[in-house]
Amino acid sequence: MSDTAPSPHRGMGFGQFVALIAAMMATNALAIDSMLPALPHIGEALGVHDPNARQWVITSYLLGFGVAQLAYGSLADRYGRKPVLMVGLSLYTIFAALCAFSTSFEMLLIARFLTGLGAASTRVLSVSIVRDCYAGRQMARVMSLAFIVFLATPIIAPSLGQAIMLVASWRWIFGVLSIFGLIVIAWVAIKLPETQHPEDRIPISVAGVSSAFKTALTDRVAMGYTLAAALVLSGLFGFLNSAQQVFSEVLHASDIFPLVFAGIAGTMAVSSLLNSRIVERLGMRKVSHWALIGFIAFAGAHAAVALTGHESLITFALMQAGMMFCFGLVMSNFGAIAMEPLGHVAGAAASIQGFITTVGGAVCGFVIGQLYDGTTVPLTLGFTGFGLAGLLVVLGTEKGKLFQTGHPAQAAAGGGAH
Repeated sequence: MSDTAPSPHRGMGFGQFVALIAAMMATNALAIDSMLPALPHIGEALGVHDPNARQWVITSYLLGFGVAQLAYGSLADRYGRKPVLMVGLSLYTIFAALCAFSTSFEMLLIARFLTGLGAASTRVLSVSIVRDCYAGRQMARVMSLAFIVFLATPIIAPSLGQAIMLVASWRWIFGVLSIFGLIVIAWVAIKLPETQHPEDRIPISVAGVSSAFKTALTDRVAMGYTLAAALVLSGLFGFLNSAQQVFSEVLHASDIFPLVFAGIAGTMAVSSLLNSRIVERLGMRKVSHWALIGFIAFAGAHAAVALTGHESLITFALMQAGMMFCFGLVMSNFGAIAMEPLGHVAGAAASIQGFITTVGGAVCGFVIGQLYDGTTVPLTLGFTGFGLAGLLVVLGTEKGKLFQTGHPAQAAAGGGAH
């Protein structure tokens, strides 16, 4: 869309629209990554002495975040994006505050699950709102620009969590999440218009919801790239679950964990910026397919280093940075490709896709985390195995042909560049 074209989101400039989408997405990243340095303190305060058990603080949130996405899409398709988003953000804010007052580990996990339920609205609605306003490579560009701002969150979040604990209890980390939720609520209430087209409203009925879900679940391209994204995401969730333990016990670098984590996460921001510059020229498939191959290559090399006992802080940081650079190129494009054929049921599609990628990735990532054995071998093998599985799914989806500018049926018909 040219800069002189009418704005598809009245009352907001392009830059503010991208920033708001990024802020919505950041509620989720902040709720995960700011926790990482605090896990030992949370475990000590609430009587959890098994380091692997502390990973539930991350996974319980992710499960709530994934499951609730099934509901938000249908609600947003019926009632509009803005009111449903406001309800979800309110739940996020309330239950993040409840986490701060938890008196037991069980209470904390329940509150974290419920926080995830609220945060799920930001995942579904951010994608749906962007899809309401943009399509194809323009949508991929918007998502990439939003990712640049959004990915500043994992860069600073662990440092933020650690900084909070220097002056206050770990409970104030959850307090900051609640305050951030209030800020986003105010921004949405004041500046965001309703973006859903009136003709796309879908009544909530068994037949209507089933029809929308069936459309989303039976589209070959949409489901193929959704499953591939879930597989690639599994490795990342495995990393998030065990990162604090790896830096403390394997790399003996817990003091600089936030700094190294920021450097690794920063490569995703760089790749998203690069994607926004090249995706309209090269196409989503060419960029993401090469990036997936690069991801697997870095993961395989890292697994070889770990298996041969040569892991060090330098090898870990460099290999993870390479993987995360490729990951940024893969995920922003896979999401856009999966949504492209489903604009008329964008809410339901975002729900289904978010549920599959988040719950699938969380469960597989939890398994990877629970296999932690004092080395980086389970983690690196997890990245490699799930990356290869993702490539196989993409190959099946594209009928064995990678790097095309559009999906096979469109290419044969001579239309639709993606």
